[in-house]
Amino acid sequence: MIRIVILGTGNVAKQLFDAFKVKNAIEIVQVYGRNPRTLDKFKAGIDVTSDISKIKKADIYIIAISDDAICDVSKKLNLQKGLVAHTSGSIPMTSLSKKIRRGVFYPLQTFSTNRKVYFKEIPICIEAESKEDYDLLHELASTISAQVIQIDSDQRKSLHLAAVFANNFTNHMYQQAQEICEQNRINFDILLPLIKETAAKVQDLSPLFAQTGPAKRNDLGTIQKHKALLEHENHKKIYSLLSKSIQNTYGKKL
Repeated sequence: MIRIVILGTGNVAKQLFDAFKVKNAIEIVQVYGRNPRTLDKFKAGIDVTSDISKIKKADIYIIAISDDAICDVSKKLNLQKGLVAHTSGSIPMTSLSKKIRRGVFYPLQTFSTNRKVYFKEIPICIEAESKEDYDLLHELASTISAQVIQIDSDQRKSLHLAAVFANNFTNHMYQQAQEICEQNRINFDILLPLIKETAAKVQDLSPLFAQTGPAKRNDLGTIQKHKALLEHENHKKIYSLLSKSIQNTYGKKL
């Protein structure tokens, strides 16, 4: 059995907590949170603390907190043994304190409050400084995920950047689309089948070949009509920038 301590109380920490607590091969020894009020959702049968000096012994300590706090929290850990792994996509493994065994346990997924995810389908990217620690992280990750991938810190930074384009920027486009719908008294839900098909299509086709739309077709008349319909200058800038990028990708000129 692998004994773990989770440091953090946010979305990632809670989702990992829920995934690990039902696995017989895993024992959650403790949850640490800097703010005592955030620990209530972890209290059922689990020891919790807001005092970092009272962290219990474990095989793996998972730091699932904001990127800016990872280095500082790792330096405050007074451990005799045990592997410390953070869950960040953008922070190098070497940002963890040199006094500890270091690793990375990065689940490549978006986590939102009260939105359950299924870890079996989530890639978990791991990194460690020794084969022994890598094997330990791999064993831990394999209890909840069918996709465990060795990714070093440089690759992970680029992967996180790609994820921002694929997820964060895409979601922002949904929000912009919702604004346009609301301005014209259209229910945003009418776009959901299109959104689902767009996401499903890239599982079978390269995004390069899945692209459609007026910019791909070089339909200048439609592009100009769309720009004229847009009321907000920000929407026009985004539309023009993305249309130009698509045109450049397919070798056409606006």
